Amino acid sequence: MTDRVVRHFQEELEQLKARLLEMGGLAEDRVRSAVRGLVERDEALVDRVLGGDGPINHLHIEIDSRCFKLLALHQPMAVDLRAIVSAVKINTDLERVGDLAVNIVEAARRYMRHPPVKELIDIPRMAEIAQSMLRDALDAYVRRDIALAHMVLNEDDDLDSLKTQVFRDLLTYMLQDPSTIEPSLDLILISRHLERIGDHATNIAEDVIFMVSARDVRHHAQEMTE
Repeated sequence: MTDRVVRHFQEELEQLKARLLEMGGLAEDRVRSAVRGLVERDEALVDRVLGGDGPINHLHIEIDSRCFKLLALHQPMAVDLRAIVSAVKINTDLERVGDLAVNIVEAARRYMRHPPVKELIDIPRMAEIAQSMLRDALDAYVRRDIALAHMVLNEDDDLDSLKTQVFRDLLTYMLQDPSTIEPSLDLILISRHLERIGDHATNIAEDVIFMVSARDVRHHAQEMTE
């Protein structure tokens, strides 16, 4: 490639990263709003999340289109090729995070038909961890930072522990008072959706490791600290 073509390619890559960060910000905001709507029992906020899929869907299509054009026009090699392929996968993960935010508010809407089961502490904490993992995973992608990607992978255990704690606490309520069973099940479902958001952040972190080092860690995570 000529110097001009190389510069243009690098500019397109930077624009791609910027759009992925924008999409990540939208996805994170939807998760934050979904959980806030649940905690504050804010039906208007829940409705806004339910009706706010448009921007993420548009970005999802745009980012895929950018990736495919870069692949077709420049035929990149090595780390640049892996960066674009990873962007396609990350784009899908972020779109699914947006879908999970919708799942959360759907369960929150059902939950709000009942009196509160308990003070919500662990679920907001799960949301904070999941959002942090998402931010760090995207930062790792932009900076090509393997160390930060590893940190994201390690945080997943915290989410799993909190999900288990949510289940145990709510099981106690359900056993003591059958009227809490239906709303408790919705809270358990929400905790699972938040865990899945963490899984998508983990996917992104794994893609970063592959992009930078050409090392696939998806099915042997125990090797990552060796």
